[in-house]
Amino acid sequence: VQLHYFVKGRPELAKVSEWAIVNTNKDFTHQWKLDKLQAGKNYHVKIYARSKKGEKISDSIFGQFLLPADKKQIKNVKFCVVSCHDFNRRDDLENGHKIYPSMSKLKPDFYVHTGDIEYMDKPTPYAMTEELMRFKWNRLFALPFQRSFYNRHTSYFMKDDHDVGYNDSYPGKNYGTVTFERGLEIFDEEQFPSYARRYKTIRWGKDLQIWIVEGRNYRNQNYLKDGPNKTIWGEEQKKWFYETVVQSNSTFKVLITSSPILGPDRKNKNDNLSNSGYSYEQAEILDFIKKQKNLFIVNGDRHWQYVSHIKNTNLWEFGCGAGADVHAGGWEQKDFRPEHKFLRVKGGFLSVTVTNEGKPNIKFTHHDVEGESVNEIRF
Repeated sequence: VQLHYFVKGRPELAKVSEWAIVNTNKDFTHQWKLDKLQAGKNYHVKIYARSKKGEKISDSIFGQFLLPADKKQIKNVKFCVVSCHDFNRRDDLENGHKIYPSMSKLKPDFYVHTGDIEYMDKPTPYAMTEELMRFKWNRLFALPFQRSFYNRHTSYFMKDDHDVGYNDSYPGKNYGTVTFERGLEIFDEEQFPSYARRYKTIRWGKDLQIWIVEGRNYRNQNYLKDGPNKTIWGEEQKKWFYETVVQSNSTFKVLITSSPILGPDRKNKNDNLSNSGYSYEQAEILDFIKKQKNLFIVNGDRHWQYVSHIKNTNLWEFGCGAGADVHAGGWEQKDFRPEHKFLRVKGGFLSVTVTNEGKPNIKFTHHDVEGESVNEIRF
């Protein structure tokens, strides 16, 4: 394979990689790490393939991505957040998930999938071997709606339990012949962009900074007794989060997590920070967030859309919901609690829009699978 990339409209300045042999031990993949890119620019990419050295090009892929603007630049930004979909529960059997063309119509600057991208522990087939995990990844990403969207939009992929193997997975909870640690490796080092630290923060211009945190790699076992030693984030990640938030001068800050922090969640769950089994770490993180200005939580994992707000605090959490109506469930529509500002047990996605027309604003909009707005909250 060979990579060509250039700033949109300047193909004559394209940079061209050496031909590289794909890694047969990593599902025939190859990754390029690009540096010295220009902030705020749209890049076009072309990837060519051939079967052997010296032979003619046999295939090609074209795509594009947008880089964040410089942190001093005032720029309107829009991004979309999705959670929980799989091949079995796609709502367009031929093309994939309807949310993807719906999001494309909004022309987002970037996109975040919070995890449970595919379910290894669901049938047809149960992915209890590495080969079947790869089959499920390739089958999902071959769907036309997915292919078209990812080729055109900057995307950040997070993981959750079902991506690794089994529901509520943690160290020692293996799935078939695939260990928990091996499931992490297949996601982190093969199927998705690899980097040493699985959490990061990205500044998108003067008014927006996002934090993407990791909820599987650094946790210990769910069954441990709650207290200072029981963790989902891990001490190093928490320290990094506290320090980078304090250092940030962005107008708005958005923390994106693979699972809820605020909730509410069901009583029978015990794998995320909104559950009673993680009360100690939840209180620690929420105590920090309470002291910050304009820091909002956006989360995946739950199969219903919601907005939660704790009265007389600055704690707001926006659950994006599952990616298809058939995937929605797990909560009763009639169970509308005092902290709920919005509740909808249907599929769809969340968009976040930051504008600055003399005064900065941030807007959180829940959409149905067709892209129609079903709720909007602005700050």
